[in-house]
Amino acid sequence: RGGAYSWGTYTSKPYLSMNFEGTLNNVSTLAHEYGHSIHSYLTRNTQPQVYGDYRTFIAEIASMTNEAILMQKMLIEASSAAERAYLLSSYLDEFRGGFYRQASFADFEARAHAKVESGEALTADVLNALYADVFSDYYGDAVHTDDLNQIEWSRIPHFLRSDNFYVYQYSTSFVAATALAKQILEEGEPARKRYLTMLKSGSNDYPIELLKKAGVDMTSAEPIEATVAVFDDLVGQLEQALRDMEATSTVKH
Repeated sequence: RGGAYSWGTYTSKPYLSMNFEGTLNNVSTLAHEYGHSIHSYLTRNTQPQVYGDYRTFIAEIASMTNEAILMQKMLIEASSAAERAYLLSSYLDEFRGGFYRQASFADFEARAHAKVESGEALTADVLNALYADVFSDYYGDAVHTDDLNQIEWSRIPHFLRSDNFYVYQYSTSFVAATALAKQILEEGEPARKRYLTMLKSGSNDYPIELLKKAGVDMTSAEPIEATVAVFDDLVGQLEQALRDMEATSTVKH
């Protein structure tokens, strides 16, 4: 069976379903799904049933925080420049897919709705041109693309279902998770306690307020700027790892 998910009810334990073959992607997926399961377990064992679940805005944060902490641990324990380069490349791709790409999707969606609200018809050609514009705005000339890229919007299920304006929450969750993982790794116990309190809170407060109590203010630009700074630092680390690999290869020869 493909895919992976965590599932359960208020009165049951959380259950996790996935295939596991020991790859990096499997390990990361396991950490991700355990984040959901732990969030559900702590919420349902702390809150009354009326608050025993959590809002979509906060649902992906625990899973992504787990992934971020896992990756930092693996980077610390990496035994070679090649291993560090592999891990860093994988982590940077998570930033691209979970932060930048989802933000561009949300931007495309907002622009498409704005066209409808202004009375413009959304034909395939209009959406193709709009998607090409958004892609150009986000990637400039740094990424080569072809004409087929402009029809990618048609394969994104969130654009075609009724759950409008959902994808932006992947980006906000990634930003919050990056900030929370950094706090936990740098501050230790105080940050860990704030984080666990958030996971135990379910829906007993607005997600924005729960995050503020955990130490992340998503009403400000600071978490976004901090995420971009982490990305920039990781790019620098990857460049250094590649230089180290080249130096090692030169010595061997």
